[in-house]
Amino acid sequence: MFTILTIFTGLILLATLLPLSRHPHWIVRSMDFPRLQLSILATTLLIADVVFLDIHMLSTQLLAVTTTFCLIWQLSWIFPYTFLFPKEVKTSTEFNPDKQLSIITSNVLTPNRNAEALIKLVNEYMPDVLVTLESDQWWQDKLKVLETDMPYSIKCPLDNLYGMHVYSRLPLGEQQICYLVEKDVPSIHATLTLRSGDNIRVHFLHPAPPSPTENVESAQRDAELVIVARSVADSDMPVIVTGDLNDVAWSATTRLFRKISGLLDPRVGRGAFNTFHADYSLMRWPLDHLFHSQHFTLQQIQRLPSIGSDHFPLLTRLSFTPSLSTQQQGIDAVVSEHDWAKEIAAEQKVNKRDVPKPGEAQ
Repeated sequence: MFTILTIFTGLILLATLLPLSRHPHWIVRSMDFPRLQLSILATTLLIADVVFLDIHMLSTQLLAVTTTFCLIWQLSWIFPYTFLFPKEVKTSTEFNPDKQLSIITSNVLTPNRNAEALIKLVNEYMPDVLVTLESDQWWQDKLKVLETDMPYSIKCPLDNLYGMHVYSRLPLGEQQICYLVEKDVPSIHATLTLRSGDNIRVHFLHPAPPSPTENVESAQRDAELVIVARSVADSDMPVIVTGDLNDVAWSATTRLFRKISGLLDPRVGRGAFNTFHADYSLMRWPLDHLFHSQHFTLQQIQRLPSIGSDHFPLLTRLSFTPSLSTQQQGIDAVVSEHDWAKEIAAEQKVNKRDVPKPGEAQ
């Protein structure tokens, strides 16, 4: 039993230490994902140490101390996504319909052919904006029925798992489809006009994940996040960034995105809202995100029912309340993190001007 517990303790220690290296290999970066699962495993190991080993022995104490360190470290990353942590975004107390914005973000999974389920959700929740990821020409044809009520759209149908569509009840302007890092991975950038007449800059992203079947390293994904983060950092306009970022909310790279961009995460203090994988309840992570500038407060954030994809759709309702901007604060980057962001961008030979600014769209 001591040998078995020692092996498992060594494995959890390795999984805990690997992400500290910042190495972009997919094996290293994937260790950011299962922090909750690793915390559960660490707790189980601690109980096993007490139950099956002699706690008075030095070797047992070393195992327990090592496991405790791993548990505390893993919990420190996911703790902000619990109800015990202070909310980063204030709950909205204003319900002016002209200043409200609701968005459904849905990775539909290209082979999934259950378009009716998504259309039903749209009709039920009546979002102002629907963003679909992995949507090809088939999905575009099926979702055409939405255009009666959502007449504004941006369409980029692709059959490589990176197609993207935006349907909106609100006017979309300065539209541009960009390929920021990889030639076959698009992102969509536009302005959106609220019913009040206020303009918002919106960015829809779906960078490729680090994996053995796609990009062996996370460099491309990380670079796209850094490009967008740096482009909105100095913006005076209200900003929303949403999409499937193929990165968990608590990873070092997503935290870097939040720090460089200055955007807020409405999930902090409210829950993780795990959207992937829809079929495996024990292996779920928050891969679908919505970040926004301090101009907004939160009315609602909700994981919606399955549509047959491997991702659950995510619904977010915001209120445009710029008067409360100074009362909300995100997390700040230190000098070393700005340098890290520059290194990530430099490796892909990109810079923050690659994202279109208002007035630059074609």
